[in-house]
Amino acid sequence: MINIKENEKLNILNHSCAHLLAQAVKHLYPNALFWVGPVIEDGFYYDIDLGEEVIKEDDLEKIEKEMKKISKDGKRIVRHELTKQEALEMFKNDPYKLDLINRMDENETVISCYTQGDFTDLCRGPHVDTVKQIKYFKLTKVSGAYWKGDSNNKMLQRIYGVCYENEEDLKKHLELLEEAKLRDHRKIGKDLEIFFTNDLVGKGLPIYLPNGYIIWENLENYIKDKEKKLGYKHVLTPPLGNVELYKTSGHWDHYKENMFPKMEIEGEEFVLRPMNCPHHMMIYANTIHSYRDLPIRIGEIARDCRFETSGSLKGIERARTFCQNDAHLFVTPEQIESEFAIVVNLILEAYKELKITNYRFELSLRDKEDKIKYYQDDKMWDRAENTLRKVLNDLNIEYTEKIGEAAFYGPKLDVQVKPAVGNEYTVSTCQLDFCLPMKFNLFYIDKDGSKKTPVVLHRAVFGSIDRFIAYYLEETKGNLPTWLAPIQINIIPVNNEYHLDYANKIKDILQTLKYRVTLDSKDEKLSYKMRDSQTKKIPFTLILGDKERDNNTISYRKFATQETVTLNIQEFIDMLQKVIDNKE
Repeated sequence: MINIKENEKLNILNHSCAHLLAQAVKHLYPNALFWVGPVIEDGFYYDIDLGEEVIKEDDLEKIEKEMKKISKDGKRIVRHELTKQEALEMFKNDPYKLDLINRMDENETVISCYTQGDFTDLCRGPHVDTVKQIKYFKLTKVSGAYWKGDSNNKMLQRIYGVCYENEEDLKKHLELLEEAKLRDHRKIGKDLEIFFTNDLVGKGLPIYLPNGYIIWENLENYIKDKEKKLGYKHVLTPPLGNVELYKTSGHWDHYKENMFPKMEIEGEEFVLRPMNCPHHMMIYANTIHSYRDLPIRIGEIARDCRFETSGSLKGIERARTFCQNDAHLFVTPEQIESEFAIVVNLILEAYKELKITNYRFELSLRDKEDKIKYYQDDKMWDRAENTLRKVLNDLNIEYTEKIGEAAFYGPKLDVQVKPAVGNEYTVSTCQLDFCLPMKFNLFYIDKDGSKKTPVVLHRAVFGSIDRFIAYYLEETKGNLPTWLAPIQINIIPVNNEYHLDYANKIKDILQTLKYRVTLDSKDEKLSYKMRDSQTKKIPFTLILGDKERDNNTISYRKFATQETVTLNIQEFIDMLQKVIDNKE
């Protein structure tokens, strides 16, 4: 292969492997038609129209076998350049390729195809020299995908795969995929009875079970307590609003494609709310404010709804409804720096307490050349961006700048968290906004009696609680710290006949102290009950037998350990409370 950067080399290898996949599919399914087969971060995929035939996970092995057979033949991969007319003639029986070709301007685009043996595909390349170079690959999964990502179009079959230069790198990647499966919050959520989804309820509409709501409630109380200490006032606003509200805010023009369709009722048009800032603007506008009232900090755990394509849905990490840990801070221009610094320090404090260490800061700025997406006020933007930079620099926080990633109304700070497996994503955010207060004609009475426009900081420490739970489940593999665990203590009497009364006594003591306790009195062997407690990932399992009953003690075993420790009940309670207080 040509001497290029390693990632580019890997991209070429994976793109070539996508063609190898298509060739093998064509051998096995002669009527197959192909849309696109791009390289993605974790390999490649190809979208395929098989008519009435369906490829299942079990079929991937036979496709791989055919791919290996083709690879051993060692055919050269040859590039051809075509005129548009030649390309239309070559692919005249393929509606998917015709669609691509018809949208090409041959004066601006070189139209090319690649041939390997009996298979030719439209592609701009580049590719490896021969199919023999494509040896170490694996097809990972198959799913559905709408043609062009449009739900009004036909559903195609998408086969994913990955290719590496050597067997060792492929093996490492496959091990990572297996680890990802074990950490997948959807699997953990099902196994630990945290949440579920059902198409009868609706795609992307998760339902939290009792165990899940305990986690939810504890996270909500945790962040609300911190906010209250900082002077936040919490509110409750409706999960929908008049379309005019979003036209006033600008979301209707800038965000409509991510919103659910409007509903008309009694002459009014409503829409499910995608974010909470317009409602909070109206709360501020409900009262006349003096400069002495500011900063005003409004917080809410708010239910939002956004349209996500079915292919992008992923458990509670990416859903069509979610709750944001949202807040809006109404401040004077002189208060921007101090309030922004308080928000950043709140994020840092929460991450430290929750043992989140692998993250980085991104400062998202506007693209000055984009005259459509961003509110046009150069002076406002320069002031806002420079203010955020100054605070981050004063706090000695390292950050990267991202041009073109700002919200339409102002720059923002995003905290990108890198999970144990998979791609990083945004959890916390803080956005500076000079725009919305003007749109809603918000004001405060300044010292001189004049009306001034406040500045708003939009911020979310957890982002959405749903996504944060997904992240935390995957980071811990469901082995949640004791303060968050749905069940903190499982009590197992060694023998129900002799030890159940004592077990119930211990249970009553712990429940009175508000600990989350279960008692396993099933008529099963002790080894089975212990294994069940481990499967449910309960932090502490108490084993109560003759010794414990007679000495008024307990013996416990922590999750994922083999050591059994005996303490009196008060010693255990003191130890347990320390673990909870330390967020262990």
